[in-house]
Amino acid sequence: MDIPDARGRTGLDRVGRDLDRNPNVVVENVEVVSDGWHVLRRTTLRYRRRDGEWTTQQRETYDRGNGATILLYDLAARTVVLTRQFRFPLYVNEHPDGMVIEAAAGLLDGDSPEVAIAREATEELGITPTDVRHVFDLFMSPGSVTERVHFYVAPYNAADVVGDGGGLEDEGEDIEVLTLDFDETLAMIADGRIVDGKTVILLQWAALNLFDR
Repeated sequence: MDIPDARGRTGLDRVGRDLDRNPNVVVENVEVVSDGWHVLRRTTLRYRRRDGEWTTQQRETYDRGNGATILLYDLAARTVVLTRQFRFPLYVNEHPDGMVIEAAAGLLDGDSPEVAIAREATEELGITPTDVRHVFDLFMSPGSVTERVHFYVAPYNAADVVGDGGGLEDEGEDIEVLTLDFDETLAMIADGRIVDGKTVILLQWAALNLFDR
C-alpha cells in the first residue's frame, strides 16, 4: 500500500513478506484487513510439518507495536504502586465493571523501552524512577498478537514523586494511582481482584526475588 493511511503509514502489506529465518516457513501473501489505530493482517504461508509435508495456512496477526511495563516497590514499607482504570475489552468479555488493577504500562511509540517506561511511570503514576531494572521480555498473546512486552521493576521513594499521575487527559486516560500492601496484592490475585496478566507476572516475580515472605 503506497497510499498513506489515516496515520500516514505506508507499506503495511509488506510486513513479514521477506521473513526467511525459518526454512520451514514460506510467506506467500500479506493482506491488510484493518488499518485503524493498530494493524490487523491476514498472512498466507506455507508451513512444513515435522513429518515433512508442506501445508498452506492463513494466520491473522494484530500489530499494536511493542510495549513496556513496570512495578514500583518500596521494600521498607512493603508496598507497590499500581493503577486502576477502565478497560473496555475486559468489560465486554464478562469482567464485572471493566475497572482493572494493573502495573503502569504503555506502548514504546518509537522510543527505547527504557525511555518509554520512564515516560509511562511519570504520566500514569506521577513517579519518575531512577534505578530501573530490566527483568525479561515476554510475548503475552503469541497466538494472534505480535506485541513483545519489556518488563521492569524499580524502587521508589518520596524524592521520585514528580506529580499526581493519572495519565493524559487528551488521550482519554483516567487513571487512579494505588499504593497497595504487597501481601494484599497476592491475596488479590488469589481472589480475582487482580486479573491482568502482566501485573500477576510482575507481582509473582517480586514475591520470588524482592520481598521476604
